Amino acid sequence: MNIEQARFNMIEQQIRPWNVLDQDILDLLFVVKREQFVPAAYQNLAFADIEIPLPGGQAMFAPKFEARILQELGLKKHETVLEIGTGSGYMAALLAHRGAKVTSVEINEENKTFAQKNLTRAGIGNVTVELGNGAEGWAKGAPFDVIVISGALEVLPDEILKQVKVRGRIAAIVGQPPVMEACIITRTGENSYNTVKVFETNMQYLVGAPVPSHFTF
Repeated sequence: MNIEQARFNMIEQQIRPWNVLDQDILDLLFVVKREQFVPAAYQNLAFADIEIPLPGGQAMFAPKFEARILQELGLKKHETVLEIGTGSGYMAALLAHRGAKVTSVEINEENKTFAQKNLTRAGIGNVTVELGNGAEGWAKGAPFDVIVISGALEVLPDEILKQVKVRGRIAAIVGQPPVMEACIITRTGENSYNTVKVFETNMQYLVGAPVPSHFTF
């Protein structure tokens, strides 16, 4: 496989047609080498338009989802980021290039070790990978400018809403199969939020995510 040709094809055939037109984002996809974050067993699928399995029932987002979320967040160089669900570390690496400091929380110890190794090899020093369940927020370092949830939730917990700064943004995939909404939620005031729906999808739930009661009366 010609890796650089495959990367170019991924960007031009999958990502750009998905309304990812920010040239800085497209350029970044050449800089952060996706194949360095993919498990060895799936190397031949590093640039495919699929979710790539990870240990513990997790998966890497398809490349177009990662790029679109990154574009819609509009992350600035001085901003701090919380990522919930590190996975392979690839999204954390992209966020690290765009922001000041990334705290990434991973529930699965095998994935945490894998992600840390990948980030170190890529020379990325502004990501801290923490072992724990961030599905209801992560108080250490809060409030953050940006929160990225790398897995779906049925509902977005209040704790996460409270851990983003005013004018900060949350990227979350919310809902139930077969149709979930990828949203950018902006905190507009102390108790006010604005939600923009970016695209529809169907994702695996975040491991450790709270399950709301479905009792009906």
